[in-house]
Amino acid sequence: MATDFRRKEILPEITGQIVNSYHEIGTINHLGHCPLPSYNEISTLLEDLSEILFPGYRRRQNLHFGNVTYYVGDLIDSLHDTLTEQIARALRHAFTGGAAISCDAVIERDFEAEAQEITLDFLKCLPDLRSLLSKDVQAAFDGDPAAMNMDEIIFSYPGLEAITIHRLAHELYRRKVPFIPRMMSERSHSRTGIDIHPGAQIGHSFFIDHGTGVVIGETCEIHPYVKIYQGVTLGALSFPKDGDGNIIRGSKRHPTIGEGVVIYANATILGGDTVIGANSVIGASVSLTKSIPPNTIVTIEKPSLKFREAS
Repeated sequence: MATDFRRKEILPEITGQIVNSYHEIGTINHLGHCPLPSYNEISTLLEDLSEILFPGYRRRQNLHFGNVTYYVGDLIDSLHDTLTEQIARALRHAFTGGAAISCDAVIERDFEAEAQEITLDFLKCLPDLRSLLSKDVQAAFDGDPAAMNMDEIIFSYPGLEAITIHRLAHELYRRKVPFIPRMMSERSHSRTGIDIHPGAQIGHSFFIDHGTGVVIGETCEIHPYVKIYQGVTLGALSFPKDGDGNIIRGSKRHPTIGEGVVIYANATILGGDTVIGANSVIGASVSLTKSIPPNTIVTIEKPSLKFREAS
């Protein structure tokens, strides 16, 4: 009984202190605003989009040409409505700058209509994305002798999941949709350990082998037929700043990787001016901050190993 009394005395006090912190620290709470995009909805959207891009591999099996039109049509209809709502939320928040404005406030901008146009344009690109992804799957099969067939790659390769979500997120990023592309990329990051900013431009036939720890920055440009291994970082060398010391956003900060390049495990390539020439090979654990010409092999000298008999 004494314990229960103590609980009733202390917990309301803790609650009050927490709520007071919402007033004092307003930068990390979202109260009294129109709703933001929903993580749960974005996760469901990605699952539905995977169903469309890779039919028969995910939730619904026993699909055939007699029923696939109805199934995909139902998914597309649902995607249209949900994605329109989520994009409208993101557009409204970006427009108001996060100010606590009532959702009923009169704003001379039709976010729902804008969101619908973006959604329709995005959905139209899905056939082209399937063509891109088929080349990514082929690149994985051609580049990994452990792959027994393409079905195995679609079912289980984290690199394919990461590039699939990236290609979807990149299309929304290109259409200047706030929030949602990063929400997609972070879901992919949490599932695969592969961190690709949605702004990165990645050509066809791209293969990430194993993948854990890969980081690809926003302004990175990757040409076709590139293969990278786990732990590779394609990052920024430094962040340019203006006269007031503020980071200049939008500048080219990440490297350009030429066609046919192979980058082995734990290599680091940094800088917006760094260009890796076509058909070059970057060895494991190499660190590069300058450009190299095409057909170049970059390796680290082998360390001197010492062996002694165990006592």
